[in-house]
Amino acid sequence: MTTHSHVQAGGPLLVADHPALDFLNTVAQVEGQPYDFWQSDQDVLTWLARAVNVSAGNAEFDPGELLHQARRLRETIREGVEKKKTGAAVDVAALNGFLASARSYQQLVADDNGELHTERRYSTPSPEALLAPVAELAASLLAENRFELVRRCEHPECTLWFYDRTKAHRRRWCSMALCGNRAKVSRFRQQQK
Repeated sequence: MTTHSHVQAGGPLLVADHPALDFLNTVAQVEGQPYDFWQSDQDVLTWLARAVNVSAGNAEFDPGELLHQARRLRETIREGVEKKKTGAAVDVAALNGFLASARSYQQLVADDNGELHTERRYSTPSPEALLAPVAELAASLLAENRFELVRRCEHPECTLWFYDRTKAHRRRWCSMALCGNRAKVSRFRQQQK
């Protein structure tokens, strides 16, 4: 695997300060080319568990179906975010399709040690149902009245999105440690010439 700053052993970085934007950021620029961190259903399941605490639970699906639906939802969210950023009308039908599959309920579960936790169960266990919490977060984001705080990283080689939760709302980079530092190094090199 490449050593690009957005690629790490655990998958894509969660730097957006909003899970729906982190969902979009599962495609990143690596050595000048788009790189999709999701190559299998397991990649999607790992991301869902890590980013939004969703497990497969009672979901059932054919191999590759979750990957397909996750990529479909990702592009639906990307299109919605990009249209809203430019002031264009957002087509809500595709996202509403995912939201309609969100029929679920919480179940109290005791693990092997007797510890209690809640687990979401789905009336219709499907990939769409598994992805419904992300669709809900995306719908909330698109309806957000402070949508101007949704931004794309300013580094010219980066395509990642983030939600600017800083006090002054002047965040410019997906991550100061990654793109912010690359910009500083680039400016320093220009000053040395």
